Amino acid sequence: MRVGLLLCDDVAESLKDKHGSYPEMFATLFGSVDERIVINVYPVIDGLYPESIDECDAYVSTGSRYSVNDDAHWIAEFEAFIVRLNQLKKKFVGICFGHQMMAKALGGEVVNSAKGWGIGVMSTAVKKRPTWMEGERERFALVVSHSDQVTRMPPGAELIAGSEFCPCYMMQLGDHFLGIQGHPEFSKSYVRDLMLRRREAISPQRVETGIVSLSSAVDDEWVTRNLLNFLRHRR
Repeated sequence: MRVGLLLCDDVAESLKDKHGSYPEMFATLFGSVDERIVINVYPVIDGLYPESIDECDAYVSTGSRYSVNDDAHWIAEFEAFIVRLNQLKKKFVGICFGHQMMAKALGGEVVNSAKGWGIGVMSTAVKKRPTWMEGERERFALVVSHSDQVTRMPPGAELIAGSEFCPCYMMQLGDHFLGIQGHPEFSKSYVRDLMLRRREAISPQRVETGIVSLSSAVDDEWVTRNLLNFLRHRR
């Protein structure tokens, strides 16, 4: 399967030597589950897109330091691309920023949450178990890093997972679009360094709590298997 990675940001230069880039993170993540996955990288943050939608079988978008509500040309262009993917019923998984753009572009709502930053390891409840989801798991945990949240899903979307802190954590639209707030591609080590780098913006107290949470187990492999299941699945 050819997966187009829509690069909405990348690791800060000061952290790349230790943690690698976003494309490297996703190559490691997908390769740990299926070595046959081929990744084509498209830096949409620089306005670079596939010449043809059919260059890839499916698309995955990364997170971003930016908000989907920011007034920037590349964000508006990315929103238009998400609308086009939806119109063509092309398989797409939006992670964090991509999850939020899926909502915003298709008629939902994204706001800067009054609950503050979600950071570190957080657990969420499975609200609906689609046929592509493995097992009978009731909850799963991932690392997160976000201050914006989806507060209204786009029309027709189904809630797959949510928590008290983040009610719309995972959603599905039709057979082709899936959004998730957490980061299966992020290591705990990277999230720790990211928290420390953003300490003042997040708040020292929330960072301290987030660092303590990193002792909890995460379900990144299980989530990744399910994301790939979704990209391959047809009803």
